Amino acid sequence: MEWLNYHHLLYFWLVAKEGGVSKAASKLRLAHPTVSGQIRALEHALGEKLFVKQGRRLALTEMGTVVYGYADEIFALGRELMDTVKSRPTGGPLRLVVGVADVVPKLIVKRLLDPARSGPRQVRMVCREGKTERLLTELASHNLDVVISDSPLPAGSNVRAFSHLLGECGMSVFARKDLAARYRKRFPKSLNGAPMLLPHEATTQRRALDVWFDANGVRPSIEAEFDDSALLNVFGQDGAGLFAAPTAIEGFIKKHYEVALVGRLPEVRERFYAISIERRIRHPAVVAICQSAREELFKEAPRTTRAHRAS
Repeated sequence: MEWLNYHHLLYFWLVAKEGGVSKAASKLRLAHPTVSGQIRALEHALGEKLFVKQGRRLALTEMGTVVYGYADEIFALGRELMDTVKSRPTGGPLRLVVGVADVVPKLIVKRLLDPARSGPRQVRMVCREGKTERLLTELASHNLDVVISDSPLPAGSNVRAFSHLLGECGMSVFARKDLAARYRKRFPKSLNGAPMLLPHEATTQRRALDVWFDANGVRPSIEAEFDDSALLNVFGQDGAGLFAAPTAIEGFIKKHYEVALVGRLPEVRERFYAISIERRIRHPAVVAICQSAREELFKEAPRTTRAHRAS
């Protein structure tokens, strides 16, 4: 692995920022030749010229401009790190790196993350989607602040982390309006033999639906299975079959995909978690996500024990 000498990078950054070696050397309280030597060492390590002489002054080369941009961000993050550790207010945007399990519905993710962006402080959010196992490894390496998942940390996991329940809700069944009108009658018995679009067998949502189907003697006709919930919903929008989604985003599903509600399955529960390396979450943006999820997104009527038709 190649290592970057951050002292050399700091000297380069200051020279570019101050507009010359003399001013940077004065600020660093170092001799002019020392600073010049450090910049030459950085250029040698990178294999690129960073400055070019223009008369009596130094100007950044094209690559020098690129390196300066990275250096500026690196040292800004360093200052933010110190301010965060020392609980001082920072001037720049708060950085939030979120890992999103690919099985979590995209509309749920958006609703969960919205509060982080609407707080009093500007947040620069980075979202990384992937398999939960890989995201947990990234979390353990401190490359992520939090992982959003539909399941808690697996038992026996080598990752030392904590699962924070964001909330739970039942499932709602949707379809294109003509299909919805047909299968709304005698719901949920009407699901027997109905064309269904289902998530992949490995997902918690699919397992919960399969348990409900078996318990109620329902055998839908499985038209297709999907890894991606957004793609599943698009096929449902096109009339390929009925599909289920969390009741918490029922209104958004109907509006976004222009589909109708067939009925609700309140017994089929889906849970969502924020997984962090902290037992007590301190990141302000993650705190906002958890609070809004529990108080607004997953706030629902008392749980019932029967399936409901759409009214």
